[in-house]
Amino acid sequence: MRAYRQFASVYDRLMEDMPYPQWLAFARQCWERYGMPTSVADIGCGTGAIAIPLARSGFEVYGIDLSADMLSIARSKWEDGSSSQLRSQPGSLMLLQQDMREWELPQQVDSVISFCDCINYLTEEEDVEAMLAATCHALKDGGVFIFDVHPPSQLERYAQEQPFVLDDRDVAYIWTCELDEQRCEIEHRLSIFAREGSGQDALFQRIEETHTQRAYDPVWLSGALLRAGFSKVELFADFALQAPGEESERLFFVAVKAPQA
Repeated sequence: MRAYRQFASVYDRLMEDMPYPQWLAFARQCWERYGMPTSVADIGCGTGAIAIPLARSGFEVYGIDLSADMLSIARSKWEDGSSSQLRSQPGSLMLLQQDMREWELPQQVDSVISFCDCINYLTEEEDVEAMLAATCHALKDGGVFIFDVHPPSQLERYAQEQPFVLDDRDVAYIWTCELDEQRCEIEHRLSIFAREGSGQDALFQRIEETHTQRAYDPVWLSGALLRAGFSKVELFADFALQAPGEESERLFFVAVKAPQA
């Protein structure tokens, strides 16, 4: 596992078009089916794009991430809005630097979420199983775990469609991919150019990043959830409570922790 280091400084600029409202809406759809939580843990929370809106709307939120730099940005964003009208209800946010494979909280929570294909960054089956076991342990009985992953077909599309290029005024990148078909593991290589300063004094900072993801058979993932202690597992796709198809870009798992006998 790796922290994002320099990438954290430009993360929000690169991710501003990501469908964060859709992730939030999907989570609420699931909670309406299984019970609205009071406490929520967001695994791989990054700079808080999902954790902060949840906390501002009244939830008790724990944000977990491996990157101290990402968490520092999230903390600044939360504190900047702490005295403003952005917080419609009294919620809370606790940010913790932890590895998702062995994360823990001071108390169990009603729900856990992990969006933006965080689990794809676990590139060994035993790491995924460790993360699922830690998550089950952190949930109250009957609690719900909601997460998304890229299926194998999406990694194949990345490899076929690369390279990807962005050329905006303040930030640009060249993104290439290499797929290991046998492991269904892809290496993303990014050369990012971010403007620092303004006017004639502006310079571009070059940031080199390499990120590796692995896609897992959804049947295997469902089985791993059951082995970890979840009693019910549902599979949906692309931000809707609908069955996945061959063209699905994101698979959404919804798993309920088995109550103690």
